[in-house]
Amino acid sequence: MNNPDIENYKEILRERLNDHRYYHSLCVADEAKRLAHLYGGNAEKCYLAGLLHDITKNSDRQEHLHFFETFGIMLSDVEKNAEKLWHAMSGSGYLKHVLKIDDEEILDAVRYHTTAKANMSLTAKILYLADFTSKDRDYTDVNVIRALVDKSLDEAFIYALKYSIIDLTEHSKAIHPDTVEAFNQSVLKLEAI
Repeated sequence: MNNPDIENYKEILRERLNDHRYYHSLCVADEAKRLAHLYGGNAEKCYLAGLLHDITKNSDRQEHLHFFETFGIMLSDVEKNAEKLWHAMSGSGYLKHVLKIDDEEILDAVRYHTTAKANMSLTAKILYLADFTSKDRDYTDVNVIRALVDKSLDEAFIYALKYSIIDLTEHSKAIHPDTVEAFNQSVLKLEAI
């Protein structure tokens, strides 16, 4: 993808992100595009969501709080105590209000790429999994999820959600209700088949 908008977005990312996070964003964009081709998603939309998903990841606490106030974002109790989730909310707001991206599917995918949620669009599910399986990732079980994502989007989604839930519980962190709802809905859907 070498259209002018993409190149402009890459320049903005270079200014906003450190080298590690910029490289990660490129890797997620490539993986999202690959998964879109594999599962019949919109490759351009998935690439763009992947490219921009962490646009506010390197923002400090004050900038996030400024974005929340400016964009009218209200944090739940779980979100207030989980700064790791803030970039998904502020990032979606940044795309909408600063970059003037009005594609609700892209905005929603960026908003829920950390927690997931019930009733995710294909684009959102692809972004969630691309963030888990991009080539720069090296955590325990990444190869298991990579193998699953090539076989079944739904099975990979459940595995990734379960991995997140277990990781959060092992570190005595609150689990976002959206994550629980996404997991429950996905498991029930798979059991019904």
